[in-house]
Amino acid sequence: MPERSLAEWLTLLEARHPAEIDLGLARISAVWSAIKQQRCQQGNAIVLPTVITVAGTNGKGSCLASMQGIMLGQGYRVGLFTSPHFLHYNERIAVQGQPVEDQTIVCAFDEIEAVRGDTSLTYFEFGALAALLVFADADLDLMLLEVGLGGRLDAINIIDADVAVVTSIALDHQDWLGDTRELIGVEKLGIARPSKPLVVAEADGPVGFAQMIADTGAAPFIIGEDFNISPDANGFSLEIKIATAESQRFRGLPSSGLLPVNKAAAIQALSCAGFSLDRDKVNAALTGLTLTGRQQQLVIDNRQVILDVAHNPAAATALAAALPPISGRYLAVASVLSDKDWRGIVEPLSEIFEHWGIAEISASERATKAQTLHEVLYNAGLSSRLFESVEEAFQSALKAATKDDVIVVFGSFHTVSAVLNMQRGSDGCIQ
Repeated sequence: MPERSLAEWLTLLEARHPAEIDLGLARISAVWSAIKQQRCQQGNAIVLPTVITVAGTNGKGSCLASMQGIMLGQGYRVGLFTSPHFLHYNERIAVQGQPVEDQTIVCAFDEIEAVRGDTSLTYFEFGALAALLVFADADLDLMLLEVGLGGRLDAINIIDADVAVVTSIALDHQDWLGDTRELIGVEKLGIARPSKPLVVAEADGPVGFAQMIADTGAAPFIIGEDFNISPDANGFSLEIKIATAESQRFRGLPSSGLLPVNKAAAIQALSCAGFSLDRDKVNAALTGLTLTGRQQQLVIDNRQVILDVAHNPAAATALAAALPPISGRYLAVASVLSDKDWRGIVEPLSEIFEHWGIAEISASERATKAQTLHEVLYNAGLSSRLFESVEEAFQSALKAATKDDVIVVFGSFHTVSAVLNMQRGSDGCIQ
């Protein structure tokens, strides 16, 4: 049989499993065990490096990017698995800060296919296993894994992390995780392991959060108790716990760019993993660090654009707080998937945008109907217009914007991806 290309593999995986989201560890655990057994029989046993797993409603990507940047700046070898991707699938699996080649992923897919038998895997599960295989062969010091959905039943949780991180707990994905912060908190904390460090960056946990943490049996490091942020003249200071009776202080850390709380969680987690961090190198790594789709600033056709994947009310509230007063107008281009609380997303942003351009996402069957988006805005008395596509909505915003205006593209990764695809070949980024 001719070898499949990566594009052919991805098309196959998208169509093969009956459900896009199918939480549970039984399928992926069985295949992972089969892979490890086969590797052992071949005399090539899988030995994973130090592992840090990150869960959370918001902030996962920023925390992981901070850890990756810090560790690369310290001279370590790092692998990073994230999802979803914006432009290319390869973005999901990075070694030394760079997406791996198509052929590397195809080889991993081939190995998984050879042992999975009749076990059906989701698109995400196949990718998670591929990342583990790539990292196992990459001679790494650290493996960073982002939870796809929830934590307890997410595919990534087949790995016993040396350090677990929970960045935040808010309402999102209620159809799968539960409709209260308490239920969601239990799911997120499911990545913790008894006696292993658990870094918690959620400062306002749900009711009973302390007991939830205690029930994991993990060794907790909680923001506001075990590590603390405070403002200073050059940004912010951070004091972390490095041992039972010891602490380490970092001063002058940059407060711009990614949120300080996520940078703080990254530093605490790396320390918990046993890595010694040089203060100057940490500061250098975090200075100017940005992340695609997280309050990312661009200039497109001489117009100011901000891209942000705020797709739940908590993230929308953070976005609203981050948008400063300007002399012109803020114009929105937005769309979300059907499991999102669109009304809750609109509310904190309703006083900010002069006009909303909305469209139904074409790249996902789970897209919210455009008319539903429009009705929420109409009933809230907000100025909006329906478009056939996100691209068309963005083009309209570009034509309507003046040099003093700012276009904010937000919502789903699909929404931001549509504009990123348009941006390639146009004016450069001003991050």
